Amino acid sequence: MSQKTVRLTMAQAVARFLTRQMTVIDGEKLPIFGGVFAIFGHGNVAGVGEALYGVKETLPTYRAQNEQGMANAAIAFAKASFRRRFMACTTSIGPGALNMVTSAALAHVNRLPVLLLPGDVFANRRPDPVLQQIEDFGDGAMTANDCFRPVSRYFDRITRPEQIIPALRRAMQVLTDPADCGPVTLSLCQDVQAQAYDYPENFFDEKVWTTRRLHPDADELAHAITTLKGAQKPVIIAGGGVLYSEASKTLAAFAERHGIPVVETQAGKSSLPHSHPLNMGSVGVTGTSASNQLVEEADVVVAVGSRLQDFTTGSWALFKNDDLKIIGLNVQAFDAAKHEGLPLVCDARVGLEALSAGLGSHRTDEAWTKKATSGKAEWLKAAQKATATTNAALPSDAQVIGAVQRTRTENTTLVCAAGGLPGELHKLWQADQPGSYHMEYGFSTMGYEVAGGVGVKLAKPGSDVIVMVGDGSYMMLNSEIASSIMLGAKITIVLLDNAGYGCINRLQMATGGANFNNLLRDTHHVALPAIDFAAHAAAMGAVTRKVASIAELEIALKETAGEDRTTVIVIDTDPLITTDEGGHWWDVAVPEVSERSSVNEARRGYEKALATQRIG
Repeated sequence: MSQKTVRLTMAQAVARFLTRQMTVIDGEKLPIFGGVFAIFGHGNVAGVGEALYGVKETLPTYRAQNEQGMANAAIAFAKASFRRRFMACTTSIGPGALNMVTSAALAHVNRLPVLLLPGDVFANRRPDPVLQQIEDFGDGAMTANDCFRPVSRYFDRITRPEQIIPALRRAMQVLTDPADCGPVTLSLCQDVQAQAYDYPENFFDEKVWTTRRLHPDADELAHAITTLKGAQKPVIIAGGGVLYSEASKTLAAFAERHGIPVVETQAGKSSLPHSHPLNMGSVGVTGTSASNQLVEEADVVVAVGSRLQDFTTGSWALFKNDDLKIIGLNVQAFDAAKHEGLPLVCDARVGLEALSAGLGSHRTDEAWTKKATSGKAEWLKAAQKATATTNAALPSDAQVIGAVQRTRTENTTLVCAAGGLPGELHKLWQADQPGSYHMEYGFSTMGYEVAGGVGVKLAKPGSDVIVMVGDGSYMMLNSEIASSIMLGAKITIVLLDNAGYGCINRLQMATGGANFNNLLRDTHHVALPAIDFAAHAAAMGAVTRKVASIAELEIALKETAGEDRTTVIVIDTDPLITTDEGGHWWDVAVPEVSERSSVNEARRGYEKALATQRIG
């Protein structure tokens, strides 16, 4: 019996395949692809562009302003969807494609799914070199898209139309796998996009992708249970895997049953409500005093769904207990075994349930739990002081955070990514629902914020999305404000203008450096720019306000809450003030030799701190 086929171009086959991939969320079957972001050019407009037009009623295509911006928005959509749904992005060849490489790295570091479909050169090579084609003198097969290889979980170049069949199947496996999840790049040769092939009809059968929940190995589980039962001072580090596993309720029940305090990474913040008595808040370099004091003493750390990056571990100097044991509860074995951790390779929800069952009625010593709650009470006093209203000419980031916090709704999702704000927000923002704190701090990508807010709004249209961004990040990538207007994706942007890169300026000072090339006033310049950010955003269609105080900021937030389009509120802030309470040393290498005494002094402090790092 001959196999039934349908004749399509390769690009049409891609588009049709994407429309047939489904998922189930809360009992509702939904397309797993939320849409396709596209900027067309000579490498994709004829092939992919025509194909997407044919499915536009079932797979929406969104026009963006910048390729990096649209890929950032797509990644934010996936993060806000807890990786249950995701998007695709298509570009022309050359600069259009390479603009997405930063975003691919962002997704790779953060273990987030996105399908990248850049155009590529002609597979037949007849018109070579085509416009925007690079030429490697020693490798005829090399193209600009090879830059995606190290920042893709799966990469393939499609040089024949039938190759898309195994490539798309593999792509879906990676995009939906909890352990291997990350960016997929299918580099589509532009002549092959337009070539026809008789594709098997069953290639386009509807497929429903469900969440795989990996169960723990019996021996690893038994070892973890024994280790926890012997712990005197256990702590749970909640990473992003808690949210992606939708294990927040399970984590709360586990912590309550066994009396173990919880600290949160940037990706894991909002795993527990801020108000939960066992939630100590942020940990590490940008941690609360309550969290860091506990982790310093901890003899057992259960790292749930965390990569244990340097901001979480204080560059591996935060853990002071010589007898420390780390239980790495993670779907990815690579992460589970970091720093000689005791691996417990499994889904976060399943793993916590299995651990709890094995622990039975076992509870941590009440004195340890009381120490945790006492430490949190002290931290909350410090946090309240840092975020209180001020009459200062230039408020701090913390005081702006306090104003936003006081005027937010219960349905707010906070979005941020880079600069000084992530550290202050990690400490001070009071998240109440899983996913209500959306921070891209795995790659700390300046320029993510505005585009990320658009992606979050597309994923959560009923949420009040507030983007907090500094002037430095805003200047790098703000054009998706126009996209938010086009799409009716209303977000509120609070733009903190400290006239430069305030965060890095503070780091420069802390490492003994002179104030140089970070704040605008310290740059080589003929004249300093006087940027009217409100006018700039208004020119893209946003509702805008410039406010002069914290009180005016709160009024503006309340008055613009009912606007039906993106709103930008600008406030000048102090570049030097940061919250002193909490936090931990971070390993930033200080020059070993310098003619400047401040650098030499900073080096002595650096060498002293290095002695506290754990090795191995």
